[in-house]
Amino acid sequence: MNRRKFISKTALSSMAAIIGIDIVFGNNMIEGYQPLALQKPDPFKLFGLDKEMVVLNDKPWNIEAKAHLLDDKVTPNKAMFIRNNGLIPENIDVNNWTLTIDGESVKEKKVYTIDELKSKFKHYTYQLTLECGGNGRSEFDPPAKGNQWTVGAVGCALWTGVRLRDVLEDAGIKSDAVYTGYHSADIHLSRNPDKEPISRGAPMKKSLEDETLIAFQMNGKDIPLAHGYPLRMVAGGWPASVSGKWLQRISIRNKVHDGTKMTGTAYRVPKHPVAPGEKVKHEDMGIIESMPVKSLITYPKTGAIIKEGKKLHIRGHAWAGDLEVAKMEYSIDFGSTWNTCTLTKPVNRLAWQHFSANV
Repeated sequence: MNRRKFISKTALSSMAAIIGIDIVFGNNMIEGYQPLALQKPDPFKLFGLDKEMVVLNDKPWNIEAKAHLLDDKVTPNKAMFIRNNGLIPENIDVNNWTLTIDGESVKEKKVYTIDELKSKFKHYTYQLTLECGGNGRSEFDPPAKGNQWTVGAVGCALWTGVRLRDVLEDAGIKSDAVYTGYHSADIHLSRNPDKEPISRGAPMKKSLEDETLIAFQMNGKDIPLAHGYPLRMVAGGWPASVSGKWLQRISIRNKVHDGTKMTGTAYRVPKHPVAPGEKVKHEDMGIIESMPVKSLITYPKTGAIIKEGKKLHIRGHAWAGDLEVAKMEYSIDFGSTWNTCTLTKPVNRLAWQHFSANV
């Protein structure tokens, strides 16, 4: 038995305090054995998360926010959801980190250091909505496979970086280019270096938008490790899987990118409405692009008690992928009647909007 897992029984009370609950049958525990709960890293400390964040999976890490944690207009790092497909890269050497631009449709393969990216290209900052393509999956009926996200796999942080367009144009884009595909440093769960956990991409039109960034800052500071440090592609309004973390290479393709989780049924939805559970032919499935219109009430907190006769203030956010939400309404009688909310304009394209009302 691994001696690191042994600990004296006198420490059981301390361990219980760390876990936050009593250790059941602690008196009968094998002398010195460490509970499984203490063998895993604490994600809240590891990633600097709010203690109310919800861990759905730890291999790989998948963590979402409760709705009230997303009340800020700009999502703080501590409340930003984490969606990983593989293991976080180890021993990152930012001084030797490079970004390669290659592919069938690049005129000249180029390699940039982070310092070169920062010095050669103009910097831009946008508030961009990122949402996991599976956000809300827990409400599917019949149930769907995968992480059972509720409502908190979404956020709208400030991202600073250089435009992907500027970098691609510096390398040169051939006339037959149709797609970009990213390649990153995350590690496959099998730890097989020949396998990529994920390698997705976007059509050239999306890749060349003003707001599509190669980002190096999140909310004014270096991107946290869990969110893609030191470089991340950020494409707001589309599923966050398009926004590749730990970015090392972008390929300009003369065809739809065929990397890991771009083929088969991954990140695809029916092109036309279907009944729940209905089988859909492959040719009738399409790659998820602009995300659908959604909204989220972030105040009051779920379970709040309001005194009779008091006005109830509600607020939250609304977003619609590449589009802008034109109107927001609320109902307190299960949809029989509707009332208009106050709705702000986005601070920039692809940022979420804020709504409020007094009920």
